[in-house]
Amino acid sequence: MTGGAGFIGSHYVTALLGPDGPPVASVTVLDKLTYAGDLANLASVAGDPRLTFVHGDVCDEALVDSLVARTDHIVHLAAESHVDRSLIDGGAFVRTNVLGTQTLLDAALRHGRGPFVHVSTDEVYGPVPTGSSIESDPLRPSSPYSAAKAAGDLVALSYAVSHGLDVRVTRCSNNYGPRQYPEKVIPLFVGRLLDGGRPPLYGDGTQVRDWLHVEDHVRALELVRTKGSSGNVYNVGGGTELTNNELTDLILKVCGAGWDRVDRVGDRPGHDVRYSVDWSKARDELGYAPRHDFVDGLNRTVEWYRENRGRWEPERLHRPLPAQEVRPHVHR
Repeated sequence: MTGGAGFIGSHYVTALLGPDGPPVASVTVLDKLTYAGDLANLASVAGDPRLTFVHGDVCDEALVDSLVARTDHIVHLAAESHVDRSLIDGGAFVRTNVLGTQTLLDAALRHGRGPFVHVSTDEVYGPVPTGSSIESDPLRPSSPYSAAKAAGDLVALSYAVSHGLDVRVTRCSNNYGPRQYPEKVIPLFVGRLLDGGRPPLYGDGTQVRDWLHVEDHVRALELVRTKGSSGNVYNVGGGTELTNNELTDLILKVCGAGWDRVDRVGDRPGHDVRYSVDWSKARDELGYAPRHDFVDGLNRTVEWYRENRGRWEPERLHRPLPAQEVRPHVHR
């Protein structure tokens, strides 16, 4: 599993090796431990003899080849994933999300390994003003991040067609839950509020996102790994669509704060108005359905941040966002 020390990956590893996990002989985690990777995320299973951690780069051909040679299944989660960062350094996103993916695919092809589960994002579909994206919709990414992920998707799927490699692609909506790095909106807002700061709300706050608890996402990934079909794409949604204003309001209530604590800031360049995926294929073919109630999941997430203050980096919480401009607050 690449990126297994990150937010989603570590939840997947702990689910696989936990008491209710499937019968797996071993899990090898490859992670570069950049700013968002943290070995503390794997603390609960660190003593499990089935877990092997390898500190390395998904673009390191020799290392990847040696690991894939002794692996049966591959789950590829390693990625640069923050839109704001991609607006500043798109090259890093192309390197990891495209070249890193090809490096893994080439190793899987050489050694005849599969399934290869390539984990992607709903952002590859681009803005969806109405309705929901289905897996066969064209890809219209809007940011360097989503463009690099879309390219990785297409390269992965091409190996299924050209080489017969067992590749399965997932595209998820916005994840949330404990241990998420505090640059994404929920941990950023929660962290700033708990730290006495002010969360920055982009633009008019009317952008819509579907929210998926990380544990629901992990269950979907396991269903794709064990029951999915080669060459197929599976959307994974959470079933809770909220505007950013609605999300902010819920976060404020859970944190016991008011709208006077919020800064309206200049909007992100190319900020897509809405994402929404139709996940009926994963439901009908794999039996997937989200189980987490969003308000309950948000409450438990906030509680984790309250109880684990030592896991934050306060300087990150208060880092200015790209092209940010504070404006007088107007709540709609």
